[in-house]
Amino acid sequence: MSQKQKQPSTREMKQRLKRAEPYVWMLPSILLMCAMIVVPIITVFRLSMSEISRANRVKGFNGLENFKDVIASPTFWNTLRNTLIWTVAVVGFSTLIGFVLAMVLNQNFRGRKVVRALVIFPWATSLIIQAVIWKYIINADYGALNVLLSKLGLIDHFVNWTATAGAFFAWECWVGIFVTVPFVTFCVLSGLQSIDTTYYEAAAVDGASFWRKLFNITLPLVRPSLTVSTVLNIIYVFNSFPIIWTISKGDPADKTHTLVTYLYKLSFTLGKSGQAAAVSVIGFIILAVCAGIYMMISLRGEEAD
Repeated sequence: MSQKQKQPSTREMKQRLKRAEPYVWMLPSILLMCAMIVVPIITVFRLSMSEISRANRVKGFNGLENFKDVIASPTFWNTLRNTLIWTVAVVGFSTLIGFVLAMVLNQNFRGRKVVRALVIFPWATSLIIQAVIWKYIINADYGALNVLLSKLGLIDHFVNWTATAGAFFAWECWVGIFVTVPFVTFCVLSGLQSIDTTYYEAAAVDGASFWRKLFNITLPLVRPSLTVSTVLNIIYVFNSFPIIWTISKGDPADKTHTLVTYLYKLSFTLGKSGQAAAVSVIGFIILAVCAGIYMMISLRGEEAD
């Protein structure tokens, strides 16, 4: 075989370049993801298995000692329980309320644009600002809620709305729901507006009730939007920091922490960066497993349909 025959032709070279072109365009994004996501994850895993001084100097490998110290702490288990309650409550209630709001906003009525603007306002505002406002509202001494109820004659003395850790945490969950509802609403609304109205017209001709239309038409067709909003919600809410830290900082007695605020306190207040990294790894694993399971269930449901 001659040297000329061994060399690829110009046409083959062009085909190879054409096949490689998408990867060339994707390369900057891949490098950015590696720099901003993969490298930090690997670093956190490494730090979780290292002995770190209070000056944040890595002394060396210590195996699973950080994980053992974290698991041995009662505060961690209370924090883990709070995190699960926080995530389930905020995601669950915001999804339910957001779905109902989306159904309402999908109807034609006077002032719909104004209502949509009002609904999106909590989501467009900074979480820290929202948390500060609600902290002022529920303040026991001069809070707006006590002032309002007092002027309406519903209470004769100011009420301490955060008398217990449970009450404090319940208010934080409410704030989380309040600021998350708009995101779910507009995700579901985008799915509702993509549904062809002829489905509902045909169902109405057949005499289908509202509930049959809801479960046989609306829910199946809006499922992709619900899946996206739920998965993103789980990630955002699980990792949410501003609301808990701004309102309570985990107090009283570290009973209102979630994993994110707890690891922040371990690292930046107590100087236990190794244990903080271990908590971060535990949270990462829990979140990855939960999101993966939900995605698998959703995809199987779509395949079955």
